[in-house]
Amino acid sequence: MGISNLFAAGGVVMWPLLGFSIVAIALIAERLIFWFRINKRQPRVVRDAMSYYRHDPDTALKKLKQNADLPIARIFLAALELEQPTPEEFRLALESEAQAEIPVLKRFNTVFETIISLAPLLGLLGTVLGLIYSFASLRLGDVGGGQAGGVTSGISEALVSTASGLIVAIFTLLFSNAFRGFYIRQIALIQEYGGQLELLYRRYYEKGSRYASTR
Repeated sequence: MGISNLFAAGGVVMWPLLGFSIVAIALIAERLIFWFRINKRQPRVVRDAMSYYRHDPDTALKKLKQNADLPIARIFLAALELEQPTPEEFRLALESEAQAEIPVLKRFNTVFETIISLAPLLGLLGTVLGLIYSFASLRLGDVGGGQAGGVTSGISEALVSTASGLIVAIFTLLFSNAFRGFYIRQIALIQEYGGQLELLYRRYYEKGSRYASTR
């Protein structure tokens, strides 16, 4: 069955399903690029920033600014750019910026969920409309006649919309679940890296406090 015949069989709901599939593909491509960039660059940036911060905080700050397109770098910068914060202020800055990054990490999740929910319903609606049309064209006296074959053919064609809706929903669901897994893992890493940076800062802060008290 060609594309034109497929759309003719599926009915009017095939057009919104086509729109859903185009939107899903575009957003999936954007999220794939986003997560690929984070997973590829983030471990190295965090490792270098932590290493530099132990000996040269200014170099660590410069390294993070060069990678400010990464969420973890923006979180670290929000705390490190404060003017001599207390450990509590430092922790609050990390936590507040981490909360601000959540919408960036969960971007398009609502759109994916909408497509996953509506695509099968649209497909089912197309099938119901196709069945209504098929049975409406059948006259009672022709049940055993030649029109019965046409009705059977119409029913099989009406199911095309349901199949199409399920395909769109399943395709989107697979990637949506993968992105949700990336998000959960990223939140765990942010908490881990943030805790490590907070410990380093507390040592730096306590060392400075002891030095000031001995003068």
